[in-house]
Amino acid sequence: MKSKKYVRVDKERCVACGACVKECQRNAIMIWKGCYAKSDESICVGCGKCALICPAGSIEVLQREGSNE
Repeated sequence: MKSKKYVRVDKERCVACGACVKECQRNAIMIWKGCYAKSDESICVGCGKCALICPAGSIEVLQREGSNE
């Protein structure tokens, strides 16, 4: 069962510092081709810890389609 939330990274704002990768306990985020962070929505539970630690403010927590929470 997928979580009701997930995160999305704005690759234009991401500085690929890796802070979010270190913060994610589920290994749902990686630095893609050395350029920006990318989240795996099938693993992400939307806890938002990565968004809180992101120095560039490039990560947002979103509700999945059909989720009422």
